[in-house]
Amino acid sequence: MNKDLLGAEITQAMRDHDKPRISILRMVKNEIDTREKETRQPVSDEDVAAALKKVLKQTSETLEGSIKAGTNEERTTLLQTQVEILEGYLPEQVTGDALAAIIDRVLAEHGFSEKRDMGKAIGLVVSETGGNCDKAEVARIIGGRLG
Repeated sequence: MNKDLLGAEITQAMRDHDKPRISILRMVKNEIDTREKETRQPVSDEDVAAALKKVLKQTSETLEGSIKAGTNEERTTLLQTQVEILEGYLPEQVTGDALAAIIDRVLAEHGFSEKRDMGKAIGLVVSETGGNCDKAEVARIIGGRLG
């Protein structure tokens, strides 16, 4: 996704009177605008993806807190909807056997066999997946394979 497509999505959500989509996409747009002001350079597609992931993480954490509190069901439902909306804009996460195959290949190609190589291996796997993986899961799998 790029900044122009995000703007078009916000416009369409406004036409559809889709309040949850409007509010969450505006949060992403604000994150992008802030990044653009800080760097004083136009944002790339990677920056937009990073903003989506950041807002998704924040919204997911808020959702978890709302579920634990259990006091405002309407807010919890809104947050669940917003998390689903954001997940729809992100590429699918690499998981399971596909992730294990990438990890095995990276470990073999670079000859990583010791725990001290873990950081480098995680970095390469995350890079290989374009950041579309659960880093904690990657660390767990690599930790189990390194001696």
